Amino acid sequence: MSLNRSEKEAVIGDVTSLAAKAQTLVLAEYRGITVADMTKLRNTARSQGVTLSVFKNTLARRAVAGSAFEVIGDQMTGPLIYGFSEDAVAAAKVVADFAKTNDKLVIRGGAFGGKVLDVNGVKQLASIPSKEVLLAQLLGLMQSPISRTARVLAALSAKRGEGAPATDAPAEAEAQPA
Repeated sequence: MSLNRSEKEAVIGDVTSLAAKAQTLVLAEYRGITVADMTKLRNTARSQGVTLSVFKNTLARRAVAGSAFEVIGDQMTGPLIYGFSEDAVAAAKVVADFAKTNDKLVIRGGAFGGKVLDVNGVKQLASIPSKEVLLAQLLGLMQSPISRTARVLAALSAKRGEGAPATDAPAEAEAQPA
């Protein structure tokens, strides 16, 4: 189906706005994927904050011209699905996880931070934990010394409590006649 000029400009505008907000772009060839599998992939992507779309490659190349994703323009050939994400690893993670279970989805490459990623680069980016997991790990590392100190102090307090007489014991001893 052919698009008229205004429709093409609208598509270019949409892709340009996606590229302006995104940190990562992942390209994957979707030849042979069933509609049900593609729907499942899009639902997973949507829940992770990833925008997956199919565009005409010439329009996509024009839309990313002048952006950080311009470096991957030469790989935009064939039937591709474009995955844009604001989170640095989300698009790579969604596409790589789906490609593990569906051999018809073939990762072609990606771009992150103005640099081209090959297939292995996309898979390495996908293996990085999400921002929330990294923040939780950092918080755990920061809390670890404090919690260890609290446990040591609690153990010392318990040990002193066993060996020394209780503070109320002398007062009770004075109150009782001998």
